Amino acid sequence: MVFSSPSFLFLFLPAFLGAYYLTPTRYRSVTILAGSWIFYGWWRLDFLGLLIVTTAVNYAASLAIDLSRSRKLRLRYLALAVAFDLFVLGYFKYFNFFVDSVAAVMWPDGSIPSIARIVLPIGISFYVFQAISYVVDVYRRDAPPASSFVDFAAFIALFPQLIAGPVLRYKDLAPQFAERTHSVALFAEGSRRFVIGLAKKVLLADGVAAMADAAFAASDPTFMDAWLGALAYAVQLYFDFSGYSDMAIGLGLMLGFRYTENFRFPYVSQSITEFWRRWHISLSTWLRDYLYVPLGGNRRGRRRTYVNLLITMVLGGVWHGANWTFLIWGAWHGALLALERLAGVRVGIALYPRLLALPITLTVVIIGWVMFRAPDVAAALVLYQGMVGANGFWLSDDLAWQIGRADLAVLALAWAIAFAEPALSRIEWERAAPIFQSAGVTALAVLAVLKVSAATFSPFLYFQF
Repeated sequence: MVFSSPSFLFLFLPAFLGAYYLTPTRYRSVTILAGSWIFYGWWRLDFLGLLIVTTAVNYAASLAIDLSRSRKLRLRYLALAVAFDLFVLGYFKYFNFFVDSVAAVMWPDGSIPSIARIVLPIGISFYVFQAISYVVDVYRRDAPPASSFVDFAAFIALFPQLIAGPVLRYKDLAPQFAERTHSVALFAEGSRRFVIGLAKKVLLADGVAAMADAAFAASDPTFMDAWLGALAYAVQLYFDFSGYSDMAIGLGLMLGFRYTENFRFPYVSQSITEFWRRWHISLSTWLRDYLYVPLGGNRRGRRRTYVNLLITMVLGGVWHGANWTFLIWGAWHGALLALERLAGVRVGIALYPRLLALPITLTVVIIGWVMFRAPDVAAALVLYQGMVGANGFWLSDDLAWQIGRADLAVLALAWAIAFAEPALSRIEWERAAPIFQSAGVTALAVLAVLKVSAATFSPFLYFQF
């Protein structure tokens, strides 16, 4: 079940909200847990079982860590919990890649025997990372263990962000599980945020998806083919993922929760360093706090800082999936971050003049997105050849019949909105007459629902991670 599906919009969400608000306040965590487990188990019950087992193991580990007075014993419980989490993540996410890599070496002629494939549970990368951060925070004494299993299980399974983030931390939400505010104004704010996210997904991201797919499927893309495809994918990924985050944040507000923001206008960044302060903020801060800092951060000399940056970004790339493309994409960003650190770049201090910093940063980000999107390295190299004009300049016949004026208009609109977001965010919309606010949100909702009703199934891109 996805947020942009009719079954969620017209069946699950109304039923859940009705049950939630009819439940007495002290028992609402139970309703959240039950609804979230139903939401996750809608696809496969066996993966719901894996979620429950992971939740129970980490909850038990946190209690053992908290009760242990010996630092060595506490560390042992932590290691066991993290090892379990990494095993679960590694088995389901990387087993197929490992088997395929071994098979390619053992049977180079391609006569590989049939091997059973492991199905990737949706959202496993997100809830495993949240479980790891929880036990680490308890070990560090940054947060006490959850006061009840129901609260912790509801946090891990919280359906608004279970599938594709933001990556939350229990210590940030624990006070809200204990006490949170519900009001008509907060529910209305959440509804507006949800509608905006839905519109981003179905009107913008899905609107350019066909163009991106066509370009990446081309055997000999021209310069225009390749750049149109790369530009289309860049905004498709952004509005798809930021749209999901908006919907998750909006649903959280409907339930009285305030999540951290996950995006802050990434395509106006003046450097890669700034880009990672604006893109997938919850993941980048998680990697900083639970990987980069424990590795030593910038405390062990310049050379070690560069190595730590590279390791962190490579592992961040591999977190997205078992493919050499993700490793290369992570290394690309890690190397760029290290080079910027070497050149003295900081947030707000770019390497180039302002008029050049944005297009240069955007170009290297888009170059990275090609590797991120391609099914394999060879396919990425094909598109890179097109981007430098190796197959001609003008739009090819293969793509010309697939791309119409409406597609180009949506692409231009998507980029215009991406660049205009900082200015739009400064407008004091709350001063507008309520009737105009309601009319605007209603119009967006109607357009989005009509598109959902007319379109075929289109899952969020980050569901695959």
